[in-house]
This record gives sequence, C-alpha cells and structure tokens, in this order.
Amino acid sequence: MHPKIYNEAQLKIQSEMRAFVKDDIPRQLLLDIDEDKIRYPREFIEKAAKKNLLGLRFPKEYGGRGLGWKEEVVALEEVGVLGTALPCLYSLVSIVGEAINKFGTKQQKEKYLLPTLQGKLTTAEGLTEPRGGSDFYGATTTAKKEGNYYILNGQKRFVVGAEGADYFFIYAKTGVDANGRQSMSAFLVDRTMGVEVEHVYGLMGTRGGGTGRIVFRNLKIPKENLVGEENNAFEIFNQMMVPERMTSAAGALGMARTALEIAAKYSNKRKAFGQKIRSFEAVSFMIADSLTKLDAARALVHATAQAIDNNVDASLQRRLVSESKKYATDTAWEVINNAMQVMGGIGYTNVFPIERLLRDARLIMIWTGTNEIMNLVIQHEYFKQLLAPNGEFVEKDIRNLENDATDADKIDEKVYE
Repeated sequence: MHPKIYNEAQLKIQSEMRAFVKDDIPRQLLLDIDEDKIRYPREFIEKAAKKNLLGLRFPKEYGGRGLGWKEEVVALEEVGVLGTALPCLYSLVSIVGEAINKFGTKQQKEKYLLPTLQGKLTTAEGLTEPRGGSDFYGATTTAKKEGNYYILNGQKRFVVGAEGADYFFIYAKTGVDANGRQSMSAFLVDRTMGVEVEHVYGLMGTRGGGTGRIVFRNLKIPKENLVGEENNAFEIFNQMMVPERMTSAAGALGMARTALEIAAKYSNKRKAFGQKIRSFEAVSFMIADSLTKLDAARALVHATAQAIDNNVDASLQRRLVSESKKYATDTAWEVINNAMQVMGGIGYTNVFPIERLLRDARLIMIWTGTNEIMNLVIQHEYFKQLLAPNGEFVEKDIRNLENDATDADKIDEKVYE
C-alpha cells in the first residue's frame, strides 16, 4: 500500500509493527513452529506486549491504545507476513478481548483484559464442538447453575491455544430454547479450574498454536465469570464475528503480499530462453492479476474497517466483515498459488517459504466460519437490507432503474410465478 494512502496514525502503527516483525521474531522461531518443535510460543505474545502492540483498539486504562479498526488492520497485515500461527495468537487477544471489553464487568476487565494486554495472561476461544462446526447453536456443552457456581460439562475442538492458554472464552448452553438463540451463555474459564486437553492435532499448516480438543468435566465456574447476561450469548457471538473475521481478512493480506513479492523478485532474477521470466506474458499477467486482486481485497478490508469505526448498523457490519473475510482469504489462496506457479518447481520446495504459506493459507478459508457460510451471511444480510418485513422490496427515494428499459411498461410480460 502506498504510504500516502495511510493517515499518520496508520503509518505509525505500520512502522512499529514492521520493526517488531523484522527485529523481534527470529527466523528459527518460524522454522521450529512449522516443524512442531515449539507448540506454543508464549514469548511471541510477551514481546508484542512489551512493545504495546496488543489490543490496539481497547481503552488505554486496560493496556490498549484506544485506536480503531483502521489502525488494527494495518497492524494485522504486517504480522500476517509471518504466516497464520503467530498472527492467530496475536488475533486471539483482539477476539476474546472484544467480548470482555464490550460485555464484561469492570472486575473481569481488570482480572483478564488488563493482564492479557500486558502479556501476563494468554487466552483462547472455545467455539467449535465435535458434532457442531458451523452449527453454533447445536452446541452440547452445558453449564448448570448451582448456587454461586455454574457446573460446566462438555468439550470444544480445534481450540488454538489448547496447549498453552491460561484461560478460555467458552460458550455453553444454560437454557432450553427451540432455536437455541436464547439458551447460550459465555464464560471465562481458567485452565486451573480443571480444563483437560484430550488431544493435540497434527496440522497440515498453521502449526505452533497448540491446537487441540479440550474437555470440561464438572468444572465449577464462579458466577462472576459469566460474561454478559445468562442465555444472551447470541448478542456476544454476533459481536465476536467482527474481530473473528476482520483479523482473518487483514492477516490474509500480509500472507498474500509476502508470496507475491517473493515471486515478483524471483521473476526479475530467473532467466529462461535468454530472458528474465517476467518478460513473458504468462508470468507478468499472473503477477498483474494477483496484484490487482490483492489491492481490491485490501481496499475492501479497509473500507470495512472504516464502516465499523463509523458504527454503521449491525446488519451492514455483518455483511461487510463476511465479505472481507471471504474475499481476502480466497484472494490469499489464489495469490499464493500463483506465486508457486510463477516460481515453478523451486516454489514447491522449502528453499522458499511459499509452500509453507500455501499450507497455512488453506485453513483461513475454513476457520471463523467457512467461506460458504460467509456467502450465506452475505446474501442474508443483503436481502434483509433490500426487503421489508412483508417480503417486498423497500421503496427508496432513488431512481427506479427497472423502468429504464424500452418495454418496461409491459406488465404482462413480467411473469414471476
């Protein structure tokens, strides 16, 4: 992104994050993570905290900087150049922090949010269950209130941080409701309360997060650890989709940019038939297409960030964050594949990091809601904005473009049933 497009605050964050990524993240850490030699690099979070780079959007009194999404997406793109494992750990602070900051009590903010932004506590989110992926309301984890405690039973899978997080943000059923929306509650669950790690997954990529399945067997959760109101986690879940999807979208930009730059540099050095391969249209057009889509994805992500900062209505936010997540992650996958194609066989080896980025990128089209689920959300929110409660299109004070046809007045030709 050209520096003149960013404002002063964004440029400052970009500079700080670039310096952090360049100077504080050793190459060996990335290699050890990808080889599963390091399962949970806590030092990464601690280093970011020392630079005051965690939770940029949260209030200064709790260790944040009081910035907006406009600044956070800039930071996320820069940390995204590292792949997905470290950016995911970085993003979890923003994701879980969102719930605590918006719905938590002052006590919860002091006990959990403040030390998390200070790098003293690490966090994770328990969302997916073995029998429910995209079906959030089909969760079977339960929390039964008994006196001053909730008794938590159940399990969550694909939890990044299962092996290393100090506390978990967990959704559980606390009531009975036909569609599930008024039966879910959210809790802050300390590892020391008895969280058990039943399995740690071997992953194709995105290694280093200690991703696993955790189990709760009659855990006693103090009522003070309930986030928001009982049976009202539906509201929290909807809000959490903003940081869930925005962090994925912005991080994907960094991954795509990295692959494209590596491939472009390679194409300017590699020669075939006596010419640099960038002189061949098959190569140069692939780079042009990749760059165009990357710039388009970045523009969408930044426009969405601006919309959230401007507090547009919730339906539009859900649509835009879903569009951003879908388009940015699809774009990253395509750009990284193109980078490998430009580089040929050497791109498929570990001489270059393209193959690692490709393995990492495959997951981001699945997590925080598959891109097929993004399509469902996008069209649902779009039609909600177009249609009145009776199902008819909302009349707007704008030109009726449907009438701009020669035979627009031929009503008998407009057959819908």
